[in-house]
Amino acid sequence: MTISKLLLAATAAIAFSAGVASAQETLKIGTEGAYPPFNNLTADGKLEGFDIDIANALCDEMKVKCEFVTQDWDGIIPALQAGKFDAIIASMSITDERKEKVDFTGKYYNTPSAIAGPKDSDLKGVTKADLAGKTIGVATSTTHFNYATQTFTDSEIKGYPTSQEFLLDLANGRLDAVEDDISVLEEWLKTPDGACCKLIGQPEPQPVEIFGEGAGIAVRKGETDLVNKLNDAIKAIRANGKYKEINDKYFTFDVYGAES
Repeated sequence: MTISKLLLAATAAIAFSAGVASAQETLKIGTEGAYPPFNNLTADGKLEGFDIDIANALCDEMKVKCEFVTQDWDGIIPALQAGKFDAIIASMSITDERKEKVDFTGKYYNTPSAIAGPKDSDLKGVTKADLAGKTIGVATSTTHFNYATQTFTDSEIKGYPTSQEFLLDLANGRLDAVEDDISVLEEWLKTPDGACCKLIGQPEPQPVEIFGEGAGIAVRKGETDLVNKLNDAIKAIRANGKYKEINDKYFTFDVYGAES
């Protein structure tokens, strides 16, 4: 091989190495951007919320740069599988059904499901009998939708692409009730739009086989090294106080739930 060819080969190798290093230094995060207070895209195009702050804290701990990609919820797992991003941090519940498609970290929070309705609602509870004949709004492709369709079989379950859309219909009197994460509902009830409504209660029981073990970070199948790094980072921010700092910015209680 001539000296010029050796130089070209060396240059190519350096460029390749730099590309790999760059890829390792950036973690692309997929999130929905339509699920406040966990992830929300503001009018000026800024992502904010608990998921976003946790993602940034994890990236800092792992010494990588976070790059966020917004993605509609229904297509978020296919987009991960297609390589659009490296991980999903979007309040995704860890379920057996999803484990067939992606690998998960341990949970980074776990909050219960709840039912909300108009302030003048005649609902006395949130059992199947209480909600019989009522129209319930819930986001499709979620654990809440699975629970509602399997449990409230005497009700009309109306699916929506996002929680923001069914909350709007509830406020406008087009729904009798909605089901979602209690933190999402409580946050909305504090806003002017949520002044119409109240929390009715939490359905019981809340089976793990439907709701899963909590919200985890999803990665492509087989990416064990990334799962381990993310799990280590979650433990680290729980231990060093960063998790509590973020938690207290959004909630008055520990959303992590019981230690597992």
